[in-house]
Amino acid sequence: MLRKPVLSECNSASSQLNFSLMYDLIGDIHGYADELVRLLETLGYQEVQGVFRHPERQVIFCGDFIDRGPQIRDVLRICRSMCENGSAEAVMGNHEFNALAYATPDPSRPGKHLRTHTEGTRRQHQATLDQLSEQELESALDWFRGLPMWLDKQQLRVVHACWDQRDMLVIREALPAGSAVNTDFLIRATRISDPLYRSVERTLKGPEMRLPGGLSVTDREGNVRRQVRTRWFERPEGRSCAEYMMPRVNLQYLQTTMVTDSDRPAPYAADEPPLFFGHYWLYDSTPAPLRPNIACLDYSVARNGMLTAYRYHGENRLSAASFVSVRRPPQTPDCDPESTSQDS
Repeated sequence: MLRKPVLSECNSASSQLNFSLMYDLIGDIHGYADELVRLLETLGYQEVQGVFRHPERQVIFCGDFIDRGPQIRDVLRICRSMCENGSAEAVMGNHEFNALAYATPDPSRPGKHLRTHTEGTRRQHQATLDQLSEQELESALDWFRGLPMWLDKQQLRVVHACWDQRDMLVIREALPAGSAVNTDFLIRATRISDPLYRSVERTLKGPEMRLPGGLSVTDREGNVRRQVRTRWFERPEGRSCAEYMMPRVNLQYLQTTMVTDSDRPAPYAADEPPLFFGHYWLYDSTPAPLRPNIACLDYSVARNGMLTAYRYHGENRLSAASFVSVRRPPQTPDCDPESTSQDS
């Protein structure tokens, strides 16, 4: 019988580890249900009465279920049914948060929404709007409101983009553990002047750094970026921009340019529990830990990459051998993932 774990957040890293519950952690899905089903079946999950289950293991999803892909309805059905029936848990991704803000009217701007309906935000969210009926979208939003922004299982931790206890304290003051996201929280979290805005941005979208000297990079979607994501879990001192970017790049002019300005890093100690996150669109051909206790599970399934999981067995040091991936079929058309710097 599947044993449903007790939810725990912000537990001490020194707490006694519990190895009785084993997890399969899955990265950003973005509406690719065929790949999700293949991955679950590869991991040994079987669909029983509409719910994928494993007799001994449980999935933890790292967020970003929606937008971009062609099977958003099916992804939501599979993941939500697993979470509601005890065979999975999930954290909120920035795309779920963005969907909530996109759908919520802004009381200070009549006729507007907390996430402004611009050409760019519509394009990013269009696949979800096209594929879900009004009733289906409202039901999905209800589910998103109840997703936690992180999970701390004592033996492992999960967040969508950045683990920083300072930001978690700010979020927890505004949203007590177990509470669903409400309109007041959304309003504060979308006001740049409110400290909650920065903490939610960092937790769900990750810190960035501004490239010095007016330098820029062009990402894989053709967007010119002067601010780039960082390896926030490491200190930036003495690092080149090329090696401190997330993902790292092989550009000569950035290899010789040192980091001068990075949004508050959150160094993650080597003796802390294994940490898993998604969000960063890695494109390595063979998934591997970023550090012995840190793994990113977003390997760009929406850009003809891989849907990736980590099969966790209670270890403190993560292994490349425990990654499990399924690739998109060759020559499958990509969905347009164009976005602003912080929103992809």
